[in-house]
Amino acid sequence: MRIFRDYRAVPATAKGASAPIGNFDGVHLGHRAVIDLARGAGGAPLGVLTFAPHPREFFAPDAPPFRLMSPGARANRLAKLGVDLLFELPFDAQMAALSPRAFAQDVIAGGLGLGHVVVGRDFCFGKARAGTAQMLAEFGAEMGFGVTLSDLVAGPGGEVSSTAIRAALSDGRPRDAAAMLGHWHRIEGSVIHGHKRGRKLGYPTANISIEGLHPPHFGVYAVLVDVLNGAHQGQYTGAASLGVRPMFDGEQANLETFIFDFSGDLYGADLSVALVDYLRPEEKFDSLEAFIAQMDADCAEARQKLDAL
Repeated sequence: MRIFRDYRAVPATAKGASAPIGNFDGVHLGHRAVIDLARGAGGAPLGVLTFAPHPREFFAPDAPPFRLMSPGARANRLAKLGVDLLFELPFDAQMAALSPRAFAQDVIAGGLGLGHVVVGRDFCFGKARAGTAQMLAEFGAEMGFGVTLSDLVAGPGGEVSSTAIRAALSDGRPRDAAAMLGHWHRIEGSVIHGHKRGRKLGYPTANISIEGLHPPHFGVYAVLVDVLNGAHQGQYTGAASLGVRPMFDGEQANLETFIFDFSGDLYGADLSVALVDYLRPEEKFDSLEAFIAQMDADCAEARQKLDAL
């Protein structure tokens, strides 16, 4: 998959694509539906037009973190879906100031040279979100690109949306989130140095920051682990603690993963950790012995649940 971040510098070889437009946070089943509609448009290369940062982060930088995935994790997921071209445009003051007509003319038709776009029927675009899906269809007829309007996708529990997925994760329901996503919810990042307490307790962990992401319910999870690069690249299972480590008066929330049957140095490697089952909330124990006994029980339960997949 090729990635372009400047709509004014897209080569001719990357023009003519069919692309859905949106933020694609989580790349859930609704997103996959619009991607599939774009995939079938006249045999053109499959693209995706999205933004980084998310417009919501631009307009409300001090709001609590809400993103389900980082831009890198989103790109990884889109590549797995067979996307050929990712147009990940910076959402800044210049982009926010474009009128609906200017966005259609300068970005879609002129800069990216898209041959076809797919949007939801509730799609809004341009300065002050003044553009509608119907306006985009009219611009397309005038400027030479096709437009398909997509209906919202519903799952067993109702409409599939990033908001509903965040709610499931906040409640400690990762399987419900996965049902709407169409894949396990994953937290991806580079392994960072921690306090290295786990190795002294017999449970060395690989630590990942969750800064900027919507925090799932704090606690202990059964997890699937993909080491994406380095000497230990591969797939593993484990148990992970997500939160602030009350046993040690922690403050900065992160994800600490103990990988089963693993020995090696993962510092600097990129990990993708899938939350499968919520086991229990965070807890402060009366002694290290009690804490270790609980970790033994957590790992046994996690192995049992993962073995049943």
